[in-house]
Amino acid sequence: MPNIKSAIKRVKSSEKRRLHNASLKSSLRTSLKAVDTAIASNDAETAKSALVAAVKKLDKAASKGLIHKNEANRRKSRLTKKVNQLAV
Repeated sequence: MPNIKSAIKRVKSSEKRRLHNASLKSSLRTSLKAVDTAIASNDAETAKSALVAAVKKLDKAASKGLIHKNEANRRKSRLTKKVNQLAV
């Protein structure tokens, strides 16, 4: 444990930020999983609505720096392709 006041504060704020980021990443993974389960069950309508929610969370995560913007774009592209194949 650090002795310097600013370092103590930095440890506290880092831990708080880490927990917050973990929570956001968890909810992001949950929304991505919802799209995958809808695709697996061949439910086009549910997949489309889940995709909209997942895209929103991916964009938010990328803008906050939680994930890289290219990763967000890649995931959106792959999910969209899967959902579009379902509709055909």
